[in-house]
Amino acid sequence: MLRFSTWKFLAIVAMTVAAVLVVAPSMLSPSHYEELKSRLPSWLTPPTIVLGLDLQGGSHVTLEVDQADLISTQVKNLRDDVRRILREEKVAISGGIGTTTRGVQVRVADPADREKVLPKLRLLRNSFSGALLGGPSPLDVEASPDGVIRVTVTDAGITDKSRKAVEQSIEVIRRRVDALGTREPSIQRQGDDRVLVQVPGLQDPETLKEILGKTAKLEFRLVADPGQNPSEVEELDQVEQEGKLGVEKQVMVKGEDLTDAQPGFDQQRSGEPVVNFRFNIRGAQAFGEVTSKNVGRLFAIILDNKIISAPRILSPITGGSGQISGRFTVEQANNLAILLRAGALPAKLNIVEERTVGPGLGQDSIDAGKRAAYVGAGLVVVYMLVTYGVFGVFANLALFVHIAFIFAGLVLLGSTLTLPGIAGIVLTIGMAVDSNVLIYERIREENHAGRSILASLDAGFTRAFATIVDSNVTMFVAAAILYFLGSGPVRGFAVSLALGILTTIVTAVTMTRMMIAVWYHYARPTKLPI
Repeated sequence: MLRFSTWKFLAIVAMTVAAVLVVAPSMLSPSHYEELKSRLPSWLTPPTIVLGLDLQGGSHVTLEVDQADLISTQVKNLRDDVRRILREEKVAISGGIGTTTRGVQVRVADPADREKVLPKLRLLRNSFSGALLGGPSPLDVEASPDGVIRVTVTDAGITDKSRKAVEQSIEVIRRRVDALGTREPSIQRQGDDRVLVQVPGLQDPETLKEILGKTAKLEFRLVADPGQNPSEVEELDQVEQEGKLGVEKQVMVKGEDLTDAQPGFDQQRSGEPVVNFRFNIRGAQAFGEVTSKNVGRLFAIILDNKIISAPRILSPITGGSGQISGRFTVEQANNLAILLRAGALPAKLNIVEERTVGPGLGQDSIDAGKRAAYVGAGLVVVYMLVTYGVFGVFANLALFVHIAFIFAGLVLLGSTLTLPGIAGIVLTIGMAVDSNVLIYERIREENHAGRSILASLDAGFTRAFATIVDSNVTMFVAAAILYFLGSGPVRGFAVSLALGILTTIVTAVTMTRMMIAVWYHYARPTKLPI
C-alpha cells in the first residue's frame, strides 16, 4: 500500500502545480492583473475568483410586480379578445365594450347570439395555467337576463399572472443585466410577486434602476386623424414636446417582433444619437404593410405608453429595419438599445428596496474572513506539529494543497465567493485535518498493538479509509441539500463545502500517503514518530 508508481506521483504533482497556476492570477493586485491581461491574447486571459456582493460591494434591488398595472394590462387584453370573438362570430352589440376594475362587459341583446359567444368567452380561461392544472377558475363569465355579459379576472387569475410575470421577468432582467457587462449577478424569485437582483461590483445603482425600472414595451401605432371615433383613440404623453397626442388603440407592430437594436448616430441629418432596429419576418411584413397603406400619415413610436417620436411616413418601408430618434444622449441610446434587445417585461416592476454595498464594507468582510482563515489554519498547523511531529508536517502540506484545490475549483466553475463561502472553506480545513487525525490515530493503535511499522502504516490507511469516506459522504449529501434547497449565500457556503469535501479525499488520503511512502522509503525508520 505504500508503493507509488511514478505516473501516480507525477500526476499528483502536476495537479498541485496546475491548481497553483489557476489560483495565482486571483492573488494579483488589480493593476498587476490588468497588466498580465494586456500581455496575453484574449483567448488566454486567465480567469479569477469572482467575489460576491458582500465581498466587493455592489447594488442590491428588490422589485415587485405592480398589481394595478398587471390588472390593467389583463383588462386591455381581455377587451381585445372579446372584441375578436364578437367579430369572428359576427355578433352585434349595443353601447360598445365597457371596462370595469377587473374585467369587461358587453350587452348582447339577441339571446341566440349570447348562446353563441358565451362558450367562446369561457374558453379564454385556458390562457391561464391555473385552469389547465385544475385550480380555481381564473375567469368568471356570467350573463344577466338583460343581455349584459361580464368577463372578470378572479383573484386566482391575478395570482397566476403575477407568478408567470415574475418567471418571465427573471429572464428579461438577466439579459438586461448581462448586457451591462457585470459578472455573476444574482437574480432570484421571492414569493409570488417579487424579484431580488444583486449585481456585485456595480457601484452606480442609478444605472441598474434605469435598466430595471422600465417595462420597455415598444409599440408602433398610427396617429389618429381628426374626427376619428373617440372609442378608438387613446391620448398619450409625448417625450419630445409638451402635451398629449391622440393615437389609435390598435397596435400595428409590436416590439416583440424586434430581432436586434443597436445604438448609433443619425448620419443623414443632425448626427444625434439614435437607436437602429431590425424586425423579424413577421414584423417586417407588418411594418411594410402599414407603411405602404398609410403614406403621408404620422406613425407614432411608443415606449412604455409614452410617444418617443411620431415621424411622417414618406414612403413604404419594406426593408424590415428602422430608426428611433428622440433627442437621446449617448448613454440613453445605449440603455434603450439594451432594453429593446432584452425584450419587454410582462408587467411593470416597482422598486420596493434598494441599497448599495460599498467596497469598503466588502473589504472589511474580506479582512475579517482572512483573519478567521489565518487563525483557524494557524491553530490547526500548530496542533498537528505538536501532536504528530513529522507526520504533522505532511498533514499541513496536504492542507495547503487542499486549500489551493478549493480555490482552483471555484475559479474553474466560475462560482462566486461570498463571506459564507469563506466560512465553508474554514470549516473544510478542520474536516481535512480530521481525516489525517483518524489515519494517524489508527496507525498509533496498530503500532501499540505490536505490529511492525510498515504493517501499522498500511493498516492505518486501509482501515481508516472507510470511516473517512462515510463521514465525507454524509457531509456531501448535506452540502448538496443546502445547494439545491438554499439560495444566495447559502448556496455559496454549500459550493465551498462540497469542493472541500471532494479535495479532502485527494489530499488527506492520497497525498498524505504518498508523502509518508516517500519518507519511509528514504528514512527507513526503526520506530514511528507519533
